[in-house]
Amino acid sequence: MKKYLVTLLPVLMLSFQPDSPSDASTLRRASSHVSRTTLPTDDLKPTVSQEQVETLVAKLLTTYHYRKVRLNDSLSSVVWDNYLKEVDGNKTYLLASDVAAFEKYRYQIDDALINGDLSAAYELYNVFRKRYQERSAFVKEQLKKPFTFTTDESFNTDREKAPWLTSTAEQDELWTKVLKNQALELRLGNRKDSAVVALMNQRYGNLDKAINRIKSADVFQMYMNSFAEALDPHTNYLSPNNADRFNQEMSQSLEGIGAMLREDGEYIRISEVLPGGPAFKSKLLQKEDKIAGVAQGDNGPIVNTMNWQVDEVVKLIKGPKGTVVRLQIISPNAIAGAPPKEIRLVREKIKLEEQRAKKEVIEVSDNGRPFKIGVINIPMFYRDFEGARRREEGFSSTTSDVKRFVEELKGDKVDGIVIDLRDNGGGSLTEAINLTGLFIPKGPVVQVRESTGETEVYTDPDPSVTYDGPIAVLVNRFSASASEIFAAAIQDYKRGIIVGGQTFGKGTVQTLIDLNQWLPKSQEKVGQVKMTIQKFYRINGSSTQHKGVTPDIELPSAFSAEEYGESSQPSALPWDQIGSTRYEQSTALNDKILTRLRERFDQRLKSDPELKQLAQDLADFKKAKENTVVSLQETKRRKERDEAEKKRAAANKVSQAASAPVDETGTPATPKKKKDPYLTEAGLVLADYILAVNK
Repeated sequence: MKKYLVTLLPVLMLSFQPDSPSDASTLRRASSHVSRTTLPTDDLKPTVSQEQVETLVAKLLTTYHYRKVRLNDSLSSVVWDNYLKEVDGNKTYLLASDVAAFEKYRYQIDDALINGDLSAAYELYNVFRKRYQERSAFVKEQLKKPFTFTTDESFNTDREKAPWLTSTAEQDELWTKVLKNQALELRLGNRKDSAVVALMNQRYGNLDKAINRIKSADVFQMYMNSFAEALDPHTNYLSPNNADRFNQEMSQSLEGIGAMLREDGEYIRISEVLPGGPAFKSKLLQKEDKIAGVAQGDNGPIVNTMNWQVDEVVKLIKGPKGTVVRLQIISPNAIAGAPPKEIRLVREKIKLEEQRAKKEVIEVSDNGRPFKIGVINIPMFYRDFEGARRREEGFSSTTSDVKRFVEELKGDKVDGIVIDLRDNGGGSLTEAINLTGLFIPKGPVVQVRESTGETEVYTDPDPSVTYDGPIAVLVNRFSASASEIFAAAIQDYKRGIIVGGQTFGKGTVQTLIDLNQWLPKSQEKVGQVKMTIQKFYRINGSSTQHKGVTPDIELPSAFSAEEYGESSQPSALPWDQIGSTRYEQSTALNDKILTRLRERFDQRLKSDPELKQLAQDLADFKKAKENTVVSLQETKRRKERDEAEKKRAAANKVSQAASAPVDETGTPATPKKKKDPYLTEAGLVLADYILAVNK
């Protein structure tokens, strides 16, 4: 496998990787909505080429994937459950009797993969399509009837653990509530009844188009990803069309507002906010936000984008520089029943220099003593590889920029420096290593282990230290990959204090394989496979995979490990350990000092009004989010919505505080006001450290 180009992919680079493949998620959309128009009746069938690719992918993944797996009955059962979830994730179309009839295939998938047998996958999908048509006819009739919202009844928006329905009567009852819930959501958005019906017709028309677009290649991709993602969430099969989209279009998606997208169920989801773009500067759009609608200009009508494909939504959002686009957004923190919010962005060309690191100086007061704290915000680990290859003087890199900032901050006589890596999804491994080298003498930074067990240690060879003063590293749940390597090294060397939330936990490396080179006789494109082949380990031998980096001082967070990050994925590679490397820890930061810092933080958590309010808002929000049951009675629902709005406002305040504040020009905000409690707290922790060391 060494002949393949190994690409280090930062976590959350989901717009580049179909972890939720676009057409696979198109089918998942069918789990909550139905179509109004005529659907195709011919059964879909596999091709001879697909049967060959099935066998090839099974051989490649079981031979070269980092997780050495055997095709057996246990894996077969997992793949089958994955495929059922792909086809009908909310259990609203297939009946319990349908699922039972297919149980005969549960322990046969391993043999089918080896033998190029796709009959089970296509049989199940064709049964699903029949059930879909039945539900479509039911919904079409329901939409002709007026909705009433006076009955005291409720609806559970979460069907993940619900049983399969046993009869069409049960399906009718469920779908009546599904439609009623959607209509009530629209009605509470101050829409007239006629507008509600029109919008729902548009929504289901979109879904019908999506279902009509599903061809044999799409079913094959869904099935193959049910297998690939059973190995780990970053391993995927890309159909020829999606491989082309992956290579040609998705890297340029939404260049007008600076965000990248992926499809997720009935919505388009934000997978990455690019540093320097309008979305990043505004702080109005965040990772994992869902797009429900798009409008042009300040007065254009909202186009409902539920059940659209990602490339269609891209066309709506792209536009000339200086023009306005409005988005209806559902936050990842949205409580059940909360309406979408509308944001306004001005399109512009994203400049590379605006994605680079920035610095500022903040002031904090600890025990009555003022401290000047330098802050260096690093949105991503960037490196001009072409400039480096040509040995151009002053080529762009994270390390060179940060080194310059450190020298300037030393000139400003700061007491310490905070390296802000919140929402940094990774980037260049070389830069993570070189950046670590600015703060330590020469030594190991990270270990990379092959699937064969062979391990390579990457080191900083430079004995010079740019800054030997006090440092803190600020991280959150979306600090990933290269960010985790840097934070872990600083922590292992006891060179600085890690403050914030547990990081994402992506400690794996993927490679992209063109399958056509393995099937040279094929006259058609057969797609690509993205496969996990390596794992990162800290210099102490602990993996960054799954667990990420646990902060020395853990701040309240809106994002739980159960919902976000590697640990939220059932098939994520496990955390493990290998042998430690030899390295020399700093003696300045010892366990006694860390204990003192935690005690000081606990005192502030109990006494500081803003920190107490932050913790209380998060606790209230998490409690409210656990309730997924909403009322279908209008008077009760309005009360629920008002309460949800209050809690969402508090959650939004927390989310906005979770990223370094910038003004409308993209420049870091001046520290005149206490706008960012996380950054302020990182500064106070660093001040505590300075006092403890100098005591």
